[in-house]
Parts: sequence; C-alpha cells; structure tokens
Amino acid sequence: MDAENKKGIGLAALVAIIVSGAIGGGVFNLSNDLATNASPGGVVISWIVIGFGILMLVLSLNHLVVNKPELSGVSDYARAGFGNMVGFISGWGYWLSAWAGNIAFAVLMMTSVDYFFPGVFQAKNGSLTILSVIVVSIVSWGLTLLVMRGVEGAAAINAIVLVAKLIPLFVFVIAGIVTFKAGVFSAHFWQNFVANTNADGVIKSLTWSNMTGGDLFSQVKGSLMVMIWVFVGIEGAAMMGDRAKRKSDAGKASILGLIALLVIYILLSLLPFGFMSQQELANTGQPGLVHILNAMVGGWGGSLMAIGLVISLLGAWLSWTMLPVEATQQLSEQKLLPSWFGKLNDKGAPKNSLLLTQLIVQIFLIVTYFVADAYNVFVYLCTAVIMICYALVGLYLFKLGIQEKKTSNIIIGFIAAAFQILALYYSGWQFVWLSLILYAVGFILYALGKKEYGTKMSTAELIATFVLTVLGILAVFGVYGNWLARCTWN
Repeated sequence: MDAENKKGIGLAALVAIIVSGAIGGGVFNLSNDLATNASPGGVVISWIVIGFGILMLVLSLNHLVVNKPELSGVSDYARAGFGNMVGFISGWGYWLSAWAGNIAFAVLMMTSVDYFFPGVFQAKNGSLTILSVIVVSIVSWGLTLLVMRGVEGAAAINAIVLVAKLIPLFVFVIAGIVTFKAGVFSAHFWQNFVANTNADGVIKSLTWSNMTGGDLFSQVKGSLMVMIWVFVGIEGAAMMGDRAKRKSDAGKASILGLIALLVIYILLSLLPFGFMSQQELANTGQPGLVHILNAMVGGWGGSLMAIGLVISLLGAWLSWTMLPVEATQQLSEQKLLPSWFGKLNDKGAPKNSLLLTQLIVQIFLIVTYFVADAYNVFVYLCTAVIMICYALVGLYLFKLGIQEKKTSNIIIGFIAAAFQILALYYSGWQFVWLSLILYAVGFILYALGKKEYGTKMSTAELIATFVLTVLGILAVFGVYGNWLARCTWN
C-alpha cells in the first residue's frame, strides 16, 4: 500500500514545481533556434520523437526513485550499476553540464538587456562585449556569495521567478493565437532550406527544395540539442519522491509535468510560424520570444518579455549555482573525490566546491567575449554532457530489467539509453570531445580521492583514464583549430 506522508507535497504542487523548474531561459529562444533547422512540419515530428525519448527517461527515473530509494541522483545510479569510475564520469559530467548551463544563462540574460541598449551588451556575431563580461561576472560572484549564505531556498525568490516566467509566456501564447495566420503557417510546412550566411550570421538567401525523408531526418537531427536543452532539469521531478505525500504521486506528477511542458513548448515553438515566415524567424535576434512579441503587439510586449526573462534567468541562475556543487559534494561523500570538495561552512553550503566552480565559471565567462554564437556553444556543451548522464540512467534500468527478468524495464531502459546515445551521435559528439579536456582534470582529482581514502585505481580504471585523457589532449588541438574560426578579436 502507498503510505501517505501528511506533511508531504501534494500532486498538484508537485506538477507546479516540475513545470516551474524545467522552464528556464532556453524556452525564450526556442522558436528562432528551431527555425534555423526545421520547418513547421519538421518541428512537429521532432517534438513527437523527442517527447517520446524524454518520456522513457522520466519513466526510468520514476522506477528507480521508487524501487531504489537508497540511491540519490543520476550519478548514484551510474555508480550502483557500473562501478565507481562510471559513477564519477556521470557525476563529473553533471557538474560540467550545470555550470555550462549557467554560462548560457549569463549570455542570454545580457542579450535580453541588449534589447533595451542595442549593441552595448552583445556583438553582432553573438559574443558578449567587455561590459557584459564585467556585469555577468559581478552577478555570478554575487549569486555564489548568496548561495554560501543559504539564500538559494528563499520562497519569496522562487515565487517572483515563477510569476516572471509564466506571465510573459501566457501573454505570448494569447498574442500568438490572435495573430496566427494559417496561410503563413502552411506555406512551407513540409519544406526545408539550406542557409547561406553573411559574416555577421544573418541569413542572406534561402534555397528551397521539396521535402524528402532525408530532409526530414536532417530537421529532426538539427532540432535535437535545442529541444533536449529545454528539458534539462527534468530529472529533478523524479527526485521529489521522498517529499511527496505518496510515492506514487511523484510518478504521476512526472508524467503530468512532462505533458504540460510539451504543450507549452509546442505552442511557443509553433505559433510563431503562423506569424512570421521561417526565414524571418531564423533571422530573429536573440532572445527570440522578445523580438517576436515585440513584432506581434509592439514595444510593450518586447519589454515585458525581456524584463520577465531577466528575472527568470536570475532565479534559474541562483538555483543552478547549487547544482554543480551538489554533484561534487555527493562525489566526495561517495569517496570519489577528495574530502576537500565536501567541506561545509557554518551555513551548510559546500564553500570549497562553490569557490572552485565559480573560478572555472569566471574563466569561461571571459571566453564568451571571444566566441561567436556563445549562447549556443554553451547550450550544446551543457546538453551533450548531461545526455551521457541520462544514457547511464537508462542503461542501469536496462541492466536491472535483465537481472529481474522484467520485460517492461528492459524495453524502457533500452529506449531511454538508445535515444540519448543516438542523439549524441547525430548532434553532440563534438561537444563531448570538448568536455574531455575538463574530464582529464577530473581524473586527476579522482585519483587523488582514491589515494586519500586508501584505495587504488583498478587496471581497467587506469586504462580508461589514460585513453580518455589522451583524447582530451587531442581535443585541445582540435578545439584550438576551430577556436580561431569562431573567435572575434573585438
């Protein structure tokens, strides 16, 4: 029987938490990001494919939360299923993903401010200006200091962020429905284009071709990273099991939350295709919803969306400041990192992990000055690395299904893992390669942790460390060559 926790969170509240937690900055750029790769028909098919893949991940997480309550977090599932080394790879990847996501938040926030002061905070090629780097650096350090003081859980902040997210999105949906033109939406429903761009990134011409199976596949492939990015954090839904009134409520809330998110995302990504042509959407500046709503209802709409986005990003950034250090703290508790990472201050915050993570974030905030299209670079890095963590969740359930001879778990786990692996193969492998540079640093810390706790790395772990470190060194040279092509020396 499903025991009830009278002080726990109810089903409706769980769904609200899931929806609020998953909707971050990426949704504000969703429509124009998708328009660069897909037509309306391609977007519809992409949502069906990706929605099914995310559903399998949610079902995997739900099963593990209920049936493996002694485990906590995606890295713990990887460790339990495949050993300490794989658990470390998952946990370190979660750390990488979380702070890379924070940098994406920083870039998107400054592009929102740039709406009010064009050209001051963002260069035409998508890199940040020196002023922006200074501003986001101050904000980032300020949020880190706040988290050290335990402010990350303030209910008032969460309430403000929730309102800031939902009101402008609701206004956008209403405006999108009112201004929707069926003729515009259906004009090129099953067509794709090949984009030719100027040096500043603006699409100058479109070559249209009839839709074929190959073209449709290319559209789905091109939409993968953008769509999966807006679901990053969905794993938090399944982690609410211990706080729910009933364990079963966590599972129900995850499914209902996923459905709600799909409805919201589909509306926000498809309605603009009934207002602007695909070419116009593809050329819309970042953040897309700000400029689209401005075109729909006038300047007040763009201002409302930009202000809401800034507040929303600050709230998400505050919450996500704790995510990477929670991963390193957990790895320290599991004796996969030195104890230094798990030391807490008098407020219960992991001070050492916070400071180290913030130093690395600071380095990459400076990098945003040099990198063209900085937002997408860090979105893809964040998404690619966390997909490894998600794949390991599916593989663990698949392994359990074989051990327990339970067909449903075998199927769900296999599909969840296969979806993430295939998505990585087709769209994100180069960013995984990039992440190996920082994985190489992580392996050194992993070895130091082993030494501190009086254990040694196995032969298999040493071989894996050597191979992945060599690949990381090679990645340095590969990234350097690509770096020169993407940099702008302002």
